[in-house]
Amino acid sequence: MDDQLRIDVIEDAHAGELLTVRRAAFVTEAQLYGDPHIPALTQTLEELRTDLARPDVVTLGAWAGTRLVGSVRVGLEEDRALLGRLAVVPDLQKRGIGTRLLMSVLAYLPEGTNEVWVFTGQDSKQNLSLYAQQGFEHQYDQNAGELTYAYLRKILGDVEDEEVADDRTA
Repeated sequence: MDDQLRIDVIEDAHAGELLTVRRAAFVTEAQLYGDPHIPALTQTLEELRTDLARPDVVTLGAWAGTRLVGSVRVGLEEDRALLGRLAVVPDLQKRGIGTRLLMSVLAYLPEGTNEVWVFTGQDSKQNLSLYAQQGFEHQYDQNAGELTYAYLRKILGDVEDEEVADDRTA
């Protein structure tokens, strides 16, 4: 599966398919938290299309042949990126698609992006494990109604070495 996977930007023409993938993938999260109203499940097609058209958002998809099997949303803000809505269709989970999507994000980030943030439900142990394996470190938790999100961060490059070099040249 991994070798046949194609990662690319999702365009508006695939919005309906993306909505279906997200809803299928996030049902297990809704069940875990006992909340069928999590944002990934309540977003409308119109809202999704508006999000896809935003210049500060990149949404990547993973295709197996012509089938969209996964996606991740990347919000761009100054020198950081915020990943969200990482989704893989239920029948293909645990096959490395989510990992491939995470690793592919870096190629789509603007120059000067120093850190990448991701959030997931605090009780989503599988998600937290995936992010930790990819170098994300827990920073803080935030309550949103009944749900508590864990926020994790990954620093890009070697910021400490850059700061030391800057101090030497100043």
